[in-house]
Parts: sequence; C-alpha cells; structure tokens
Amino acid sequence: MTDEVTGVTAKNPAIAELRARIRDHWDEFTPAAQAVCRSLSEISPERLLYLSAADLGVESRTSNATVIRTLQALGYKGLAELKDKVASPFGTAQREQRLRDRITSTGGDPKHVWDKVITEAIERIEFLNEGFPLDAYAEAVRLLLDAREIVSYGFGANYVAAEHLTLKLRRLGRTARAITNSGFRLADDLLGIQHGDVVVVIAPGRLIVDAESVIARARAVGAHIILLSEQKVAERLAGDVTVAMHVPNTVTGITAEVLTSIVVTDALAQAVAAADTEHTLESAHTLATIRQQLGF
Repeated sequence: MTDEVTGVTAKNPAIAELRARIRDHWDEFTPAAQAVCRSLSEISPERLLYLSAADLGVESRTSNATVIRTLQALGYKGLAELKDKVASPFGTAQREQRLRDRITSTGGDPKHVWDKVITEAIERIEFLNEGFPLDAYAEAVRLLLDAREIVSYGFGANYVAAEHLTLKLRRLGRTARAITNSGFRLADDLLGIQHGDVVVVIAPGRLIVDAESVIARARAVGAHIILLSEQKVAERLAGDVTVAMHVPNTVTGITAEVLTSIVVTDALAQAVAAADTEHTLESAHTLATIRQQLGF
C-alpha cells in the first residue's frame, strides 16, 4: 500500500495500529475493501468517532456490509471496537471539542438526531454482546443468589444503574441497597458491608477515589465484588475483584453512559429471577398484596 493512502502516522496509537493493519492486508483485499481502507486512513480520529458504518459506506462508495466485513478482516469485532480504541487517548482537554463535534454530527434535523442515537445505541449493544464473558456472567449470578446482602455502587451517571439493579432485586425478594453517599458520608455506607455480601461496582469510564474505597472496603471484610467497567479498568483490577465484566462506555456522548450498564444489570436481575422461580413468584405476590393495601 502506498504512502498516499496511509498518510502520515497519526499521534493516536489506535490510528497508527489501524493503518499498520491496512498495510498488512492491503494486497489481499478486493477493490471495495481497499476503498473502505482509504476512507478509514484519511479520516481524523475525532471525526471517525461520529461516523456510522453506513456513513463510511457512503464515503467509500461501497456499503454498510462491506465496511463491517473489512473491519472484521482487519481484526476488529466491528466499528464500535475501533471507535473504543480510538477514543481511549482522549482526555479532559478534548472535552469541549468533543461536545462541539457531537452537536455538529447530529445536526439540527430531528430525524438525523434520531438516526444517530439509534445507530450508536445498536453499535454499543452489539459491541457489548460480542465477546461478552458468559462464564463471568454466570458466576456473577451465582454470587448474587448466595449473597447475604447485595450492595450496588455507581459512579456519576451510573448511580442510576445501581439504583435500577437494587430496585429490581428488591422486587425479587433479595436484600439489596444502593450506596447513596460520597465523600465524608460514604464511610457510613461502607460500614454496613459485611462478609457474605456482594458489592456491585458500576464504573465504565474510570475509577475515582470513592469507587476504589468501595472495592477496598469489600476486600477488607471478605465480601465478593462484581465490577462492570471498561476493558482496561477490568483487566487492571482483575486480581482485586471476584468477577469483572466489560461494559463499553460511550465514546461520543450521543447515547447515555448508563445504556450498556442498564442492559447488564437487567440481565443479572432476570437471571436471578429465573434461577429461583418459587421465590420470585412469592415475592411478586407479596408485592402485589402490599400495593393493593396501599390502594394501587
């Protein structure tokens, strides 16, 4: 492959890796796949984050399917994985620019905005599903079933996912609570964690001091820990937690940060319900009775 196509090696390591893969596979690709590779090589990292497979198909004058097949031939699970790698080096310094890019990419047309949101949501859920650790998922369900109490913690927007999991588990008759405090008051929530508990930590993007303190407290008392986070965080903390599952974060901000966290917590709760049908039905009956007493 010529330098005209590859261009100057980008500062972004994921772009440099992408271009290296393209060089390695160039001679074996069809003209259509080569056209996709040209488009991928010429796009800036910032712009790539906001393009769909359909957009790339238009730019390369190929198709959505050709783009996906080319990415898979390059060794990626799909466009979502490539975006995830490309976004990794971006830090807080790029936050304002990414906000501007996000607004520009969606445009002012409501139909265009709708399409962008739906496309990214599907990409993220497909990325979550591809290579999802089913063994880790089954182990997490087993831990939840045996837990004395289930304590959920979510950082930032993922507090919503932690509360969502807690609500669903309580309705299944499980003893569960969500950590609601931070800073100084966080100690009060951590004090209640005991041996035999399961602590679910939901922090896809990064771990702050509070999240690390939750994990440290759980380890100190011998509680099990289920971590839902990005791949790099999950790999780094694999030895400190009982179960780690990769939950891909949004690289653009177009869809909610909690999207994939909600999907995973729903799957955990549904598996708990299915594993003990009698207990689930009894809890549902009790809940309905209490609601009737309250006039609902």
